[in-house]
Formats: sequence, structure tokens, C-alpha cells
Amino acid sequence: MNQTHFLNARLADGSLCDLTVAGGRFSAIAPAANAATPPAGAIDLAGQLVLPAFVEGHIHLDTSFYGDAWRPHIPCTNGFDVRERVAFQMRNLEQAAPMEERAINQLELCVGNGSLAMRSHVMVDAAVGLKHVETILGVREKYRDLIDIQLVAFPQSGILSSPGTAELLDEALKLGCDLIGGLDPASFDRDVKGHLDVVFGLAEKRGAGVDIHLHDRGTLGLFEIEEIVARTTASGMQGKVAISHAYALGDISADALAETAERIAAAGVAIMTNAPGDHPFPPVAALRKAGVTVFAGSDNIRDSWWPYGDGDMLNRANMIGYRSGFYEDWELEAAYDVVSHAGAKALGLEGYGIAVGARADFVALRAEHIPEAVVAVPKERTVYRAGREGEGPGQLSGEASLPRDSLCADAARFRAGWGLAMKKEYTKPTLARKGRLSAQTAQQAGSDSQAPE
Repeated sequence: MNQTHFLNARLADGSLCDLTVAGGRFSAIAPAANAATPPAGAIDLAGQLVLPAFVEGHIHLDTSFYGDAWRPHIPCTNGFDVRERVAFQMRNLEQAAPMEERAINQLELCVGNGSLAMRSHVMVDAAVGLKHVETILGVREKYRDLIDIQLVAFPQSGILSSPGTAELLDEALKLGCDLIGGLDPASFDRDVKGHLDVVFGLAEKRGAGVDIHLHDRGTLGLFEIEEIVARTTASGMQGKVAISHAYALGDISADALAETAERIAAAGVAIMTNAPGDHPFPPVAALRKAGVTVFAGSDNIRDSWWPYGDGDMLNRANMIGYRSGFYEDWELEAAYDVVSHAGAKALGLEGYGIAVGARADFVALRAEHIPEAVVAVPKERTVYRAGREGEGPGQLSGEASLPRDSLCADAARFRAGWGLAMKKEYTKPTLARKGRLSAQTAQQAGSDSQAPE
């Protein structure tokens, strides 16, 4: 089995190590040898901090306008209203570029920033049917060698209030979605029991996980959280259920939060937050202290819900830390954990981390340690998928970009040792070749290289 050696990698504890990758996984991690004659084809990371690739835990690949024409934000007429925002979204989507193109733009943005695992919610309702699911399933297949994507069948227009949606959700799971979603059972469908009956019924029927959008605040939202927790326990689905947003947890008393957090932790329900700017959000520190798995996602990126979003989970950690009042090193490390290890746990990822036997999906960047990385958010970084599995003596010097069309047509070549470099001077990621590739791969790449658009 071919091996790739990464020298002088700085680990999270500050130590310098040499990493060996074989078969797409770390096969050895040892103190830096500083050998006079390094192994053939070795890649010298020169003291860069090495982190496991980030986990994008909540995103909407089907509704972003990233890379498309700018869409001015339309405010709600009387404060935040989910139904009104959905209506704005449907109007904008009618004028948008093809969904596959927009999804690929957003996906490449996330990958270039270092996310190699993702959970995307995909709209399913009576108006769009399964069109969004079918399109995003196709994008996932094209990129399967570059990023792991979980898809949530998401009832954006409710379930009970949108006749036929329950059947469409079932079909979406049969087509390949991994999880069943939900949306504000009380305020949207006005029937908590009926909504959750469908969600958990389909989850049990298809062996799927659950990830429910919950925007409702205060005691109403708290009641819905308690109902989801109770359903999770009754269904034996501990560790397979997540509540996204859960604004109510940031909108209740400390005593109520402590009691609820204990129940959430006992049921193994994960909580996702993106620390939105104008909404209360789950208190990350208090929930983690209670044993709750808190993970993060970009949520919307330049879409009908808000114009922000950069697909950078390290920047999301910075944002979560800032909004949570995290200043000490251990708190900054907690913010990083939310976009990495906690995300991997929430998504049930196998072989995550920098450890022997783990998958060699990692990011190398200039920082002395995790707290500095969270605060500085270095944009120059290189992302490795499955380490490097190339064969032969082919050598490419410098960096050369790969156009998106070539990436879509042959994403598998990245398994042979392509690095993805994010450069400060580009607003989109530059997909750059690093190190030694097989002669065949080098020949293929050389024939279609060009500067980034």
C-alpha cells in the first residue's frame, strides 16, 4: 500500500509530528524526526497547525444564491415570520440560476474553506415535489469523492398544512435522503402531536435520523423541545435526533434551561446553532456543561433569509465564540469543538480526527494553536481529502487551479492527493494541486488546468 508522509505538522497540543497516510487514513503519527533525508515525496507542512476537516452541520444547498445575481433582502412586514420568508424564497427561486449551478457554487465554497462533511436540508413540499431532492442527490453523487453529504428531507411549507407532503417525504427517504426534517410543529402546522407523529413515524419506518427546524421561542418552543425529547426516548432514537436553531433555549430562565438541558442530554438529542445575529440562540457553554452535544452550521448563505454567509466553519466558530462571550483559551477551544468534533458526533461520522486509524481528511493552516486559529481565522489554508494516494514519480511544481467543470467531471482525482488551497486574493476557493501525483493524474490535470475565473 502506498504511503504519503506529511512532515512537521503542528498538532492541537503544540507538538510537532510527522504524519503517515495509507489507504486514505492515518497509519502513523510520530514526533517530528527532522531527518536529513526525508521520505520520497514527503510534504513538509513547516509547522502549520493540522486540524480535522470542519463539519458543516446545517446548510441549504438548494436555496442559496451564492455566485448568482445579488438578491436584495426583503424584510418581513411585521417582524420575523417563517411563512412570509418562505413566500419570499419561492418568489426569488423562480428567477434564480439553475439549482445545480447554485448548489455547486456553495458546495465548492464550503470545501475550499475546509469542510469535508456536511448536512444539507433540502426542500420538499407540494409545490416543488421532489425536484430539489433529485437535483441535490445528483450533486452529492458528483462530489462523493470530495465531501461526505447527508441530506435531510425538509418540509419547508409544513407537513399537515401542505397536503401530500408526508407522502413526498417518504419518497424522498426512499430516493436517498438520510434524515427526515420538521418545521415548527406548533406555530406552522399548529398540531405538535400530528407533526411529530409523521416525522418520527417515517424515521422509524425508513431507519432514518431526525433533524427538526425549531424557531418558536419562549415556553411554546420549550414545550416542543420537551415533546421531541420525549419522542426520541420513546422511539429509542437516542443519538439520532437533532433540533436545529432551538431559539427557545436562549429565551428562557436559567432554571428552566438547566432542567431542560439535563433532559436533552439524557435523550441524546443534539442541538445545532449558527449563532444568528438578531435571534436568541442556545447558550453553548451551559448546554455543553450539561452534556448536550452542540454543533454548528452556516445555515443560509446569501439567500432569501439573509444576505450573509461565507461557508467558513472556522469563521463560524469565531462568531459563536464572540456572541457567547468566549475569551479564555478553553472557551475558544470549545467554540472550535462545536464546528469539528461535536459536529462529527452529531452527524455520526466514522473515523473523525487526527489519530491513527482516522480518516485523513484535514486542514493545514498558519496558527500556533486552536485559540489563535479561532480568533485569527487564517484564510490561507490547504485542505486534504483522504490524505494522498498517488502512485509513481510524477511531480508538479507550484500551484495550478482546476476549473469547476473538470472537478465535477472527475472529482475522484482529488483522492490522489489534491490539496484545496484558500487564497486571500480570491473570493472563491482556488482548487490547487499539491505535492506528488501519479504520472497519469499529472497528465490528466495538466491538460485541463487554467487560472480561476
